[in-house]
Amino acid sequence: MDIHIPQIRRAVHDCSERGLYAAAKWAADFLLHIPPSERPPPSHLPSSSSTGFRTSTPTRNHGHQRPSLSFAVSDVDDSNMLTEDVLNVHDDIYALEEDFFLAGRESFNSKEFEKASHILKDCHGPKARFLRVYSAFLASEKEASDNWTYRRESRIQDEKPVNQKLPALLQLLHNVNNTSPELEKNEMDPFLLFLKGLILGTMKRRAEATECIILSLTAYPWNWSCWLQLSAMIEDPEEWSRLAKHLPQHPTTKMLALKILIEFNAPPETLDEYVNELTELFPYSLFIRSQKALLAYHHRDFAEAESIFESILAVDPYRIDNLDIYANILYVEQSRAKLSDLAQRYIRSDKDRPEVCGLIGNYYSLRCEHEKAVKYFRRAIQLDPTHLAAWTLMGHEYLEMKNPQAANEAYRRAIDLNRKDYRAWYGLGKTYELLDMVHYALHYYQRAAALRPYDSRMWLALAGCYRSLNKFKEAIECMKRAQMSADPSEISHFIAIATLYDKVGDMASAATHHRRCIEICRKQGRHLQEYAKSCIYVAEYEINLYTTNGPSSNADLKGARALLEEVSESNVEEVSLAADLLRKLRGLRT
Repeated sequence: MDIHIPQIRRAVHDCSERGLYAAAKWAADFLLHIPPSERPPPSHLPSSSSTGFRTSTPTRNHGHQRPSLSFAVSDVDDSNMLTEDVLNVHDDIYALEEDFFLAGRESFNSKEFEKASHILKDCHGPKARFLRVYSAFLASEKEASDNWTYRRESRIQDEKPVNQKLPALLQLLHNVNNTSPELEKNEMDPFLLFLKGLILGTMKRRAEATECIILSLTAYPWNWSCWLQLSAMIEDPEEWSRLAKHLPQHPTTKMLALKILIEFNAPPETLDEYVNELTELFPYSLFIRSQKALLAYHHRDFAEAESIFESILAVDPYRIDNLDIYANILYVEQSRAKLSDLAQRYIRSDKDRPEVCGLIGNYYSLRCEHEKAVKYFRRAIQLDPTHLAAWTLMGHEYLEMKNPQAANEAYRRAIDLNRKDYRAWYGLGKTYELLDMVHYALHYYQRAAALRPYDSRMWLALAGCYRSLNKFKEAIECMKRAQMSADPSEISHFIAIATLYDKVGDMASAATHHRRCIEICRKQGRHLQEYAKSCIYVAEYEINLYTTNGPSSNADLKGARALLEEVSESNVEEVSLAADLLRKLRGLRT
């Protein structure tokens, strides 16, 4: 871990200078939770050389030709593009720009993005150039969002905000340094590569964006914002497998792998390997512990996830990261008192954070005050239109209020933000099922099941749709998939599968599943009322088998008699039916 400490310190400084405050905060949090005994205080800010990115004057290699960025992603590992000669920057050239950079950064910090971009318009240094274009990018994104909101519900409104200035920003990023061959080297600055990837990704030019992001990460792996941008562009586990081989051998690569595989509901044994490796490397990291909590949450081990989140908040009681997940866990476990205490704690510290508004919305939802819950989820969205959890949870509330149209819009906005959010796909399925549009519901449930193949709820929803469409064989297959990842002692799945087999005329398979239901109930000492119908079905199946095929049928009449006597001697509602079948059974024996 010692070799990473100078790099993490440098990342806090470099990301903060460029206005990448989320990445700087993430790196600072990592640094803070390394014990002081293993984190000696620096006498000065470490040199950038420890990250592979330096700001000192290089020795020129006149024989080196700067390669083009237009190459296939598969060639990244074999290229020599990110050489020190390309990454280094000539400090003397940009010393006079420092005052402009400081003024621009202060305007950026005041969220005066257009002013910051204007101040830095004549600067060519890599930091100033990054901040200039990044400021212009944020200003243009805000303008596009404001214009879209202004045209809300009008006929000319687009499906989502469209930033028309992105091509000009991309061109600006390419052209600023054309005045000097020495300055052209900045084009390989890892932060400028990240910014180029960000703009290309927003323009939906995924292949080019991915190329730039990988180049940036290879040169500077501690920029967490860059990793998150790569994560947002990965749509399935297969795509991640293809890209992973081109990424640097670095702890942050494993961190992203863990994050992505959790999102795609990978098998626990695969994820445990990453968790153990990262925990050994950073044993006190709250980020790693939060990923363990997310892993438990996605595998529905809510008690374990709650315990981990409580231990995290004991160390950092004001931590906001993943607060929405912790609130969801308390909601599912009906922990109203804990949810109330958590909401009150964060209201006192910062009530205008979108995460806190979402937390309050969860509290009101648990109290079945759905209109108040929607109010706070909408407030969270006003504070941060990209707050995914708020859109999804607001959709849930609208469903509870029987407002499928509003729920539909909320879920679709959530999918626009993250197509890997299975909850939004699942919510859309429930919305269309409520509208009795089963074919649409089936499509969205299929998308949810593709993202959560080990979640029994997805397969149960699919089975319900197929049953409504009288496609009983498909419903049986879905129920079997649900059974694979459900509690083995859950008898409702066996009864549902038995009912479907009965509908397709496969009485033998139906009886087999009813027998399994009887075995589970007896083993757990359940009341006869829970499995009386299964007893009747199995007994009737054996009687009919004997009636149809005679003594050669191997019908278990003795077992049928025992089941019927057990039911007839009880006080369940199937008593009379059991008595009739017993009389029929005695008639067969005579």
